[in-house]
Amino acid sequence: QVQLVESGGGLVQPGGSLRLSCAASGSIFKIYAMGWYRQAPGKQRDLVATITEGGSTNYVDSMKGRFTISRDNTKNTVYLQMNSLKPEDTAVYYCNAAIVTHPDNWAPGDYWGQGTQVTVSS
Repeated sequence: QVQLVESGGGLVQPGGSLRLSCAASGSIFKIYAMGWYRQAPGKQRDLVATITEGGSTNYVDSMKGRFTISRDNTKNTVYLQMNSLKPEDTAVYYCNAAIVTHPDNWAPGDYWGQGTQVTVSS
């Protein structure tokens, strides 16, 4: 079994910063891409950013320059540094990872964390 556990969410004022973390654990042979998504109340879950195993990143345009995704492959952890936060960034943030659990099967499974709430409000 594989678990993804997010942490670091909370309440922050507009213009503030938060750093989210997501640690993968369990039966892990290899992790390919990792990413962050978010879901605001009443809306669909949307992509925020992704990062490959080698560190190449991709961001939704509205996050560029404010959010930074990174990962530590030695810790099976992905991070999301969020700066200059706005009220519209309020959402539940989910991490996602493509993980191979056994060398006999290289097709990665798609795993999600339970989500962490980020609220931007004065």
